[in-house]
Amino acid sequence: MELIDTHCHLYDEPLGRDPAAVLARARAAGVTRVIVPAWNLESWAATRALAGRDGVHVALGLHPWAAHEPLDTARLRDELQASGAIAVGEIGLDALVDEADLPTQTRALSAQLRLAIDLRLPVLLHCRGAFEALIKVLRDHGFGSGPDGPRGVVHAFARGPELAARFLELGLHLAFGGAVTRPGSRARRSAVAAPPERLLLETDAPAIGLHDVEPAQVEPRHVREVAAALAELRGEPPERIAEVTTANARALFGI
Repeated sequence: MELIDTHCHLYDEPLGRDPAAVLARARAAGVTRVIVPAWNLESWAATRALAGRDGVHVALGLHPWAAHEPLDTARLRDELQASGAIAVGEIGLDALVDEADLPTQTRALSAQLRLAIDLRLPVLLHCRGAFEALIKVLRDHGFGSGPDGPRGVVHAFARGPELAARFLELGLHLAFGGAVTRPGSRARRSAVAAPPERLLLETDAPAIGLHDVEPAQVEPRHVREVAAALAELRGEPPERIAEVTTANARALFGI
């Protein structure tokens, strides 16, 4: 059973202390590939340094929490190409932070969306409390225009099926992580309703916990538990969830 963790900050503590051991534990659990996104300018170098490891793929971008940092899109283009990045990210909008206001975040997001579209790369999207604004920006940049339009994933999706449907209409994938392991989570209803061809798995380690695992203990190997929870919710064998989500990740990111 092959699994892919489509979002893990492998350079962050405690994972960054021994990424080789983390990846070995992941492989032992059937997680053969891990996508590692940067989030601020400082993390670009740490992310690039992991690009040569077996089974690791990287993404580079400026997170809304870091939207106040100076974004040089020419440099980002060069970094993406030099590192063999498979996506632009982590990017998006977040109304619940003070570091940068939404207009500043929107300018950074739009610049990175244009670059991703120009390079024909998918995007890894973060959003909290700014869903209407994000949907508008995505529409303005051609998401939802058809099969040849921009593509990407809303990572760590934890909202209800009504909002999920709106992102699906834009042609996006939805990545589910620890939220689907928690009883009562709205994400569980979305994970059941989403079409199989748009499902992805992730951990967002070490930022998000599982029902019985604290965030700091979460590793890519825990994708296996996320897959098991998703399989139970959808009434499907774990092997089927692994097969579908792995195929989806390979097709979206070209890996």
